[in-house]
This record gives sequence, C-alpha cells and structure tokens, in this order.
Amino acid sequence: MTGLTIRGRNKPRELVENRVSFAGPSSELSVYDTYLPAERVGLCSGELLYCGMISGRKIMHGAKNYRAEFVPQESFVMSPGEQVFIDFPDARLETPTSCLTIEIARERVENICAKLNGAAAVQPEFEDWRYRPDTLIHTQHSQATQALLQRLVTTFTENSSDRDLLVDLGVSELVVRMLREQMRTFLLKVCENNPEVNGLGAALHLVQTKLDQPLDIDQLSRIACMSRSRFYSEFKKHLGCTPAEFQQHLRMQAAKERLARGETVTRVCFDLGYRHLSHFSRRFHQQFGMSPKQFQEKQH
Repeated sequence: MTGLTIRGRNKPRELVENRVSFAGPSSELSVYDTYLPAERVGLCSGELLYCGMISGRKIMHGAKNYRAEFVPQESFVMSPGEQVFIDFPDARLETPTSCLTIEIARERVENICAKLNGAAAVQPEFEDWRYRPDTLIHTQHSQATQALLQRLVTTFTENSSDRDLLVDLGVSELVVRMLREQMRTFLLKVCENNPEVNGLGAALHLVQTKLDQPLDIDQLSRIACMSRSRFYSEFKKHLGCTPAEFQQHLRMQAAKERLARGETVTRVCFDLGYRHLSHFSRRFHQQFGMSPKQFQEKQH
C-alpha cells in the first residue's frame, strides 16, 4: 500500500494527521498523512476502528501503560470509545508517516458475530464469537490481509455502480479476519490458564509448548479425542488455519520476540525446530519482510 493514489492526498490542509475520508455502508475509510514530527496526538472513535500502517513509523500509547511501535504491514484495532496517543518521530515533508483507518459500525460487527455463531459455532468451553475489547489486536498482516486492504482502498475510492456492495463484502471479510485473529489469541490464553479445558485445548497447548518438535497429527488427534479428519475440521473452524500454519505462526512470533531480546539467529533457529538457517531466514522474511539479521539491526 506504499504507493496509494487517492484524490485529495496531494493537497494537504494539515501537516499533522491530514485526513482524507470516503464513506461506505456502515463503514468509513480514512487515510492520514503526517508531514512533521509530533508527539501525543490523540485518536479516538465512537465505533470499532481498524488501523493499518502504510509508511513510516508511529509510537502508540494506550491504557494500562501500553506502548508499542506501529510500522507498515501491521494492524491495530481500537475498541469503540477507546483513545490512544501517537508520536510521529520520523515524519518529514518529503517522507510523511501514513496510515489508513476503517471505522466499522458496532451493529455490523455484531451481525457478523451472529452469523459466525450460527455457521461455525465454537466449543462451549471457548464461549462464542464476539468482539472482545479486552483482547488486544496488534498483528502483522498476512499476504491475504494485505491484499484485502489494498482491494478495499481501491473499492472505497472508485465510483462504480456496485461500489457499495463490494465495500460491504470487503469489510465483512476484514471483520471475519479480525475476529479470527482475536479468537486465536483468546484460545491460547484459555489453554495457557487451563491446558485441559477440553480435547482441542489440550492439543493446542501441546503445539504451543513444543515448538521445537515436528507436528504429530496422530498424537494431536488422540489428545483431542477426535479422528484425523474431525481434528483438522475443528482446528480450522476455531483457528482459521491448519495445524502446520498455526505452528509456523507461533514459531515466527517466538522468533521475533527472542531476536528482539538479542539472542543469536543460530540459537533461535535451532531452538524453534528449524534444521537449516536458510529455511528459517526465508520463513522469517516471508512473515516480516526482512531477514532475521536485518530485524535485529533495526532494534538498535
């Protein structure tokens, strides 16, 4: 999304958080450009706000002493009524810091949750599909999410006769992806607090605690008390991915945290079950857009 061409962006009225907006059904897309360094700029919304970075870097400050860097190909979701304060340390006239937001009506999110609960209900111990304001969503974009955001920007800003229908479909997909990401975080927390919550929870906990081990689907199916086919089906319904994709996601998150603490690339690679540095580096680059070494250099 680094090369967005949107009418109104080339003639900014403000140098800090210049906003260009486009309304859609139960939603609104805004693109914010900041051209000068600034600190503690407030942002809030009465509805759910999905934020995606385009270029540059922000430092976000939220409730409970939350502080985090927000960089391109990452998303951050703000609950209705939540407020954050943002620093723009790198913003310049020639290289503005830019992000997009998609404001989504709460009723729209609730309707999608109701449909998920009807079509893909989760096991009772995992409660139900709903937006959880206490479960933070700050995540790296997958390739599919990045492509969806690009498509949404194009759709919001065009004048075709089917624009509203396409916007509605795209926003629905974005909400489902957001809910699945949040459900994944919620399930991991449930399993961490109670590994024996149910069969699927026990299998998830084993994957989570044995990242250095190759997946044994037969063992996981036995722990979950399911056939292989049902285990795959239940896993995909609850996590939105296959067991292998889930393990890969957890490995990459663990790698990122350990490399940020200064551990060597070699140690992290082999501790997480990779047999070859080249394979580990390729996976890391696919996930984060840079090599493990480049990521460590950025931390200093």
